[in-house]
Amino acid sequence: MTKISRTKALPATPAPAVAAGIPTDPDRNCPLCPRLVEYRMAVRARDPVGFNAPVPSFGDADAALLIVGLAPGVQGANRTGRPFTGDYAGDLLYATLLEYGFAAGTYEARPDDGLTLRDCRISNAVRCVPPQNKPLPVEINTCRPFLVATMDTMPRLRAIVLLGRVAHDTMLKTLGLRAVLAPFSHGAVHDAGRFKLYDSYHCSRYNTNTRVLTPDMFRSVFARVRADLDRAQ
Repeated sequence: MTKISRTKALPATPAPAVAAGIPTDPDRNCPLCPRLVEYRMAVRARDPVGFNAPVPSFGDADAALLIVGLAPGVQGANRTGRPFTGDYAGDLLYATLLEYGFAAGTYEARPDDGLTLRDCRISNAVRCVPPQNKPLPVEINTCRPFLVATMDTMPRLRAIVLLGRVAHDTMLKTLGLRAVLAPFSHGAVHDAGRFKLYDSYHCSRYNTNTRVLTPDMFRSVFARVRADLDRAQ
C-alpha cells in the first residue's frame, strides 16, 4: 500500500548553487573525494577503454521527473558513462520508464542505443563509482552540491523518485527536511511543497533476487508518479 506523509511547505527551489559557481556535473578528473579518486584511477588502469569518470545526469533539464540513484556501478554506468546503463538495475529501470512513457526507443545497455527520456532526468547522489558500491557519508555530502545544481536547472521539476535510503536521505538534506517528518519506506509519497518525493527500494539485482523489491512493486511507484503528473497538467 502506498504511504503518504505530509511535510512542511518548503521554498520554491533549493539553494542557488548554480549562481555560486557550482556546475551540474563534476569535472572528469574531479579531485574532491580522495578515496574515490584513488579507486577511479585503479579502475582506469585495468579498464582503459571504459568511461571511468564522474557520470553526468541523463535527460533534459526541462523534465518534470527526476530520478536519483545511489552511485554508478563499476560494470554499469562507470563503464558506459550513462546512469543505470550496463547492469541489471538499468534493465528494470528503463523497462519501467518505457512502460510508463518516461522513455522512448529501445534499451540495449549501451549509451549509443538511441534510448531517450521523456519528461524525465536521471542522476545519482554520488557521481563517482565507490568501492563495493558503498560511498562514505563524507563523499555523499561532498557530492550533494552537484545534485542541488542539477535541480536548480529544472524549472518544471515536480516529482522526484528516490531509489534507496541513501538517495532519500541526501534529498531530505538537500531540501532541508527533517528525517522524522519524511521517513523512508517503499511506496511512500512525501509532500515537500513544490515537489513530491516518491520512495522506492533500489532496483539492484540483490534487492530483486532477494524479493525485497519485485517488478510489480517497482512499477507501482512509477504508476503513481505518472498518474500524479498527468493529473497536475
